[in-house]
Amino acid sequence: MQISELARRAGVAPSAVRWYEAVGVLPAASRRANGCRDYDEEDLSRLRIVISLRRLGLGPEDAGRLARMCLERGGVGRDLGPLIVAQRGAMDHQRADLDRLDAELTDLELTIDAAERAPAARKATTLTTRPIRVLFVCTGNSARSQMAEALLAQYGRSEFEVASAGTIPRGLHPLTVQVLAGIGIDWSAARSKSVDEFEGQVFDYVITVCDRARRACPAFPDSGSSLHWGFDDPADVDGTEAEKLEAFQRTQMELTMRLRPFIEIARRTADRTSTQ
Repeated sequence: MQISELARRAGVAPSAVRWYEAVGVLPAASRRANGCRDYDEEDLSRLRIVISLRRLGLGPEDAGRLARMCLERGGVGRDLGPLIVAQRGAMDHQRADLDRLDAELTDLELTIDAAERAPAARKATTLTTRPIRVLFVCTGNSARSQMAEALLAQYGRSEFEVASAGTIPRGLHPLTVQVLAGIGIDWSAARSKSVDEFEGQVFDYVITVCDRARRACPAFPDSGSSLHWGFDDPADVDGTEAEKLEAFQRTQMELTMRLRPFIEIARRTADRTSTQ
């Protein structure tokens, strides 16, 4: 086959084929009587392997060496197997990161929508400078909602009045206290609370942070907006103490990432309401 056909079937430009030949990644093509390069199916197979390996991050020389080994052995060489496994692991990690980013963007969109509805709940107090009231709810009020309360109280300061509760409170988890202490927040005096304690109260935002709590959370009819931020329960993680601690630290970091834009949006909405 001619170089144009080889390049087309491999999905590259003819100039790329010439470059791979020039640097020795591909063997020099045979020549026809008219001087044109002539390629066969083995050249196509080699080029396809090289291109795939380059996409995995290999340099031209390593890609050419492994492609040659694959063709000589008639299968995947020993050196190629671990590379593929490592690349699949990297892809899974990137996919998980993209899923988290997608969830964060969705939460941000919902937060913006909720903030647009919040002024209605503040009409009766627009002449006051009362704090923005937020209630976080999860099942046990042991980890996620407690961390959210502590973090928003820390970052929002006097502009926010924050509480947390559980649909089935089960006590403050010691790793919650440890992780918060690691970022300078003393949460040792906190306790688990039931959502029943807040019945009849008015909040600008009621935010559930687990799916079970979302289904079981009682209604707060006079409150401004309800939001749902889905987080895995770090208390459900099995493993070593180090692995459990890592799960709580990851939850703390993810909550911080969600809270930063929420704080800014809630502040701006409150400011806009107070001037109306």
